[in-house]
Amino acid sequence: MTDTPAPPRPRLAHHWTPGKAPAIVFLPGYASDMQGSKALALEQWAKANGRAFLRFDYGGCGESEGAFEDQALADWRDDVIAMLDTVVPGPAVLVGSSMGGWLMLLAARARPTQVKALVGIAPAPDFTDWGFSPEEKMAILQEGRLERPNPYGPAPTIYTRRFWSSGEANRLTSAPIEFDGPVRLLQGMADSDVPWHRTAHLAGLFRSADVQTLLIKDGDHRLSREADIALLIRSVEEVLSRL
Repeated sequence: MTDTPAPPRPRLAHHWTPGKAPAIVFLPGYASDMQGSKALALEQWAKANGRAFLRFDYGGCGESEGAFEDQALADWRDDVIAMLDTVVPGPAVLVGSSMGGWLMLLAARARPTQVKALVGIAPAPDFTDWGFSPEEKMAILQEGRLERPNPYGPAPTIYTRRFWSSGEANRLTSAPIEFDGPVRLLQGMADSDVPWHRTAHLAGLFRSADVQTLLIKDGDHRLSREADIALLIRSVEEVLSRL
């Protein structure tokens, strides 16, 4: 008896800016895409500084092929790894926003020699565990999906049983994280989605000694204000200077 091969992943839309290595790779958050202000600001900075840069959409998101509700966390992890394998020609610095911060940790574990540094923006590893109430988890398991009001747009945010189960199978924050490169974690203390103390806890899990958590007292989850983006760019410049 042979295993049935997994279906191919959707084709992924991406924008690649060639330049100096290591390349900066931006990973959006849940139900987000590569057109966000942070991704575009980093791309502009990269072009101005001759730095290689990649932004892309996960399967089922933005301009990429696929249906959103068919995707799981592991699928999007595999999309990140595929981009590292096929688009980025050498070393990379991953910049992950919210769920993208979870994916950057999974990708760094999968490609430990390629990923040299990490910058997280309100990183949300394991949010399938702590980001849902017991009633919401029960609804996902029993009904197969959950809809939440979306504070950033008119359509609700949808979570599926497949995504939730994949998240539970890829939890990271109950053990040390074996990463030795520089890490910067940016976290708003007024973030209603990711409690800031979780990011402080995450910082302590890295094996690397070059880890800093930058708390923005009035910062929200998105950290998209001009001052927030300036801090993000400075953080990227700092980790690059350490390589």
